[in-house]
Amino acid sequence: METPEKRKSRIRLYVQIFFFTLIAFIAVNKSLEEAGMATIPFLSTASLHALCPFGGVVTLYNLFTVGTLVQKIHDSAIVLLALVLLLTIFFGPVFCGWVCPLGSIQEWFGKLGRKIFKKRYNNFVPRKLDKVLRYARFGVLIWVVVVTARSATLFFSDFDPYNALFTFWTEEVALPALIILGVTLAGSLFIERPWCKYACPYGAMLGVFNKFRIFKIKRSKSTCISCNKCTKACPMNIDVAKQETVTDLQCISCLECTSQRVCPVPDTVEMKLPQRKPAADAAKEAVQ
Repeated sequence: METPEKRKSRIRLYVQIFFFTLIAFIAVNKSLEEAGMATIPFLSTASLHALCPFGGVVTLYNLFTVGTLVQKIHDSAIVLLALVLLLTIFFGPVFCGWVCPLGSIQEWFGKLGRKIFKKRYNNFVPRKLDKVLRYARFGVLIWVVVVTARSATLFFSDFDPYNALFTFWTEEVALPALIILGVTLAGSLFIERPWCKYACPYGAMLGVFNKFRIFKIKRSKSTCISCNKCTKACPMNIDVAKQETVTDLQCISCLECTSQRVCPVPDTVEMKLPQRKPAADAAKEAVQ
């Protein structure tokens, strides 16, 4: 019989499948509409650009300076951006860990890679190189925002594997994006979430919120038994077992490290509001 813990661990998978399927069907529906064929009833025919909150990021400069959106961007992208940012302020990058279809499919490919390579999986990149590569996505973010602001066009769609994932069967897909998608999925067999770790500009921006999000992932030192299961479970390779509060820029709020998932001790690794320290303890720290 399935335990409550295992049942809870499946909730995120169900959410991931739901959003992946929803976006996939909407993309197919859009293709059917463009082909003049019968569309799926009660389902949106919005384009991917209307459903991607990152479009709201790259168009902000144009919106503030000219008062218009860049080419291909829809008003809905701004609304989605606001909703995602609100969630991120409270709970961190839950969009990355629970909603993003590209992140989900990388995890699913990773499950296959883990079966093939077992303990070697996710350990192919040397740690020193890994630490350097993780900053690359901030470079991608700056590059995309600057070039988009200058060109007033959504040029990144020609390189975006998210766009290629749901348009690979159409003439809209660009070859560079298709190649990057292929490399990302192939890389997922060796490295968990390679695009998220090393290249995703949206994940780079949302990751910054881990420094001041309201609900934080905290580890209780008093009840921790140092089993390292939380660290091993983290898809982003964060050493949770050595942190009292997880503020790492790579955290995607997937909650895989928590006591509800893998930590064997109840109430040891949890997402919760930071507790205020007693005035006496705070005064001692100030003196020290």
